[in-house]
Amino acid sequence: MELAARVREVAPSMTLAISAQAKAMRQEGLDICSFSAGEPDFDTPTHIREAAKTALDEGKTRYGPTAGEPLLRQAIANKLQSDNQLSYSPDQIMVTNGGKQSLFNLMMAMIAPGDEVIIPAPYWVSYPEMVTIARGKPVIVPTAMESQYKITPAQLRQAITPQTRLFILNSPSNPTGMVYTPDEIRALAEVVVEAGIWVVSDEIYEKILYDDATHLSIGAASPAAFERTITSNGFAKGYAMTGWRIGYLAGPQELIQAASKIQSHSTSNVCTFAQYGAIAALEGPPDCVETMRQAFAKRRRTIVERVRAIPGLTCVDPQGAFYLFVDISKLGADSVEFCERLLNEKHVAIIPGAAFGTPETIRISYATDLDTIERGMDRLAEFVQAYL
Repeated sequence: MELAARVREVAPSMTLAISAQAKAMRQEGLDICSFSAGEPDFDTPTHIREAAKTALDEGKTRYGPTAGEPLLRQAIANKLQSDNQLSYSPDQIMVTNGGKQSLFNLMMAMIAPGDEVIIPAPYWVSYPEMVTIARGKPVIVPTAMESQYKITPAQLRQAITPQTRLFILNSPSNPTGMVYTPDEIRALAEVVVEAGIWVVSDEIYEKILYDDATHLSIGAASPAAFERTITSNGFAKGYAMTGWRIGYLAGPQELIQAASKIQSHSTSNVCTFAQYGAIAALEGPPDCVETMRQAFAKRRRTIVERVRAIPGLTCVDPQGAFYLFVDISKLGADSVEFCERLLNEKHVAIIPGAAFGTPETIRISYATDLDTIERGMDRLAEFVQAYL
């Protein structure tokens, strides 16, 4: 069967593939230490689950508005104002099937053939593929460990051409865990405004911060920046709601209407009763988020110490999210082969940096328990000896 050309142009998700292989090996009875999935290992907080159960009991099981339940869109608008100082009205917000669909809808509504989209590398695996599906051109801007894997204003300015339509900003970052400082955000905002391009700010890890890291939404950098900003977020990471598939997009009303039109012909509305769980997440007690953040912080300290004790591996302290981004270039190893052998020989699942545009690195998710971290790092240390 001959498939559409767009399918051949898009690479499969390496992160999902390795996570699936690790799960299959575990089902075979193997002891797998998995550091692959970007998924909190906590249960969704009780009050959120109870709100969804109540919605079920109240018969909230029918079709709803494509752009989301009005109560949830209002709750999101309230959250964006109070937490991020972003003044969006409910009709400037749409609810999507996960944060991923919010970005996919955006690309399909905004990017025309030939439009360029600037993407700093390392990048989340799906960014370039979404641009490609929309018939746009991903423009990859490499960053270095020396700059904490952050794009600089000079790099952004140099990458802009007359064809540039959009800049993708992700802070806190998947895969690096880096967080742009408020001053760095403001400097990037100045370039965006000066060039008259758009920026989409993927803020899905905003609640997972460490030490003195501060999250500033680029749309809050200035009134002019707000006019050029689209905000993407969701409930998966901060509230341990990965399987609920609830995200959202906020931006100019014309764009939100266009993205909603696209969603109306693909998935229609998000699961109705699940949206009432999302309302409870936004309006309920925040202590559950802090409890999870503290657990991630403890795991972060442990895994950084363990990795830095392994000769040949280097890393910077992650300031947010739950990933450690490790440079393996001193080993002279290909990241894909390295991770394949590590999984097959030591039963440790880690994502190769090639998935994120940096083949000399690996990404380790510490969204797992401390015992698994200790056992997995023991195995990683043994494995690395083969390369020294």
